[in-house]
Amino acid sequence: MDSRYLRSLIVVIDRGSIAEAARVEQLTAAAISQRINALEREFGFDLLSRIGHSAKPTQACLSILPRARRIVKEFDLLAGDNDPTGLSGTLKLGAISTALTGLLPSAMRLLAKDAPGIKLEIIPGASKFLYEAVMSDELDAAIIAAPPFALPKLIKASSLRKEALVFLSKNRPDAGLAEILCRRPYLRYLPETWGGRHAAAFLQDHGLASTPMCDLDALETIAMLVADDVGVSLVPHWSNLERLAQSCCLTPIEDDRYQRELILISKVQTTRPSMIAALADALPSLE
Repeated sequence: MDSRYLRSLIVVIDRGSIAEAARVEQLTAAAISQRINALEREFGFDLLSRIGHSAKPTQACLSILPRARRIVKEFDLLAGDNDPTGLSGTLKLGAISTALTGLLPSAMRLLAKDAPGIKLEIIPGASKFLYEAVMSDELDAAIIAAPPFALPKLIKASSLRKEALVFLSKNRPDAGLAEILCRRPYLRYLPETWGGRHAAAFLQDHGLASTPMCDLDALETIAMLVADDVGVSLVPHWSNLERLAQSCCLTPIEDDRYQRELILISKVQTTRPSMIAALADALPSLE
């Protein structure tokens, strides 16, 4: 059995469709389907239930999935077994979008120089999704917004950056926030997200009512919409915000209670301790 076929099956299940798995694996959808079909012939049962454009694991597939994940993970570890430093092989890293463009580029340059044997497999996503992926051992580590609860003891976390809340507008504010929010469309950073809860808390704590024009979980998109004068927003001051919002005005909210904190998380017991330590050293840290 080719471990790559098992890997493709896992990606289909995690991503929810063959088309999305093909994008991640950089293969055609037909090639992914052929791999799944080959596994189904070998196992003698269906692995996926295809409904429209989505693909869901069958009950039989779910029963073998934990072992399949372990097999693929163990295979990935083989490359580094002959390296006493533990700095060879693939590191599966999750990252929220603003970390991808703000924190990771400089860290990747350092890793390429100091630990060239590390191959980063970067998975973008929302903080909650990435946290759950670390908990289930689908990711080795992740850069996320700190959650609204205490992390369990099996998770190790390093504080990377604290980002003040800022009011983002096309022009310099000519009135108080309450008046501006009444007359300008509000582009709301989705309050259910771990990063968006701070803006929602600020509005609630200060009695500032707003009827959002739309909810978005994409800070870069919010910045570009504000730059196009579509509306105003409250967002964390992430690294690289100025580059996207060069023509905008950033008004800081001078209150630490509404800061978003970015953290690097991993399991305390991990198969990639040296790689995660190298990554942590390459990233800026507040600790």
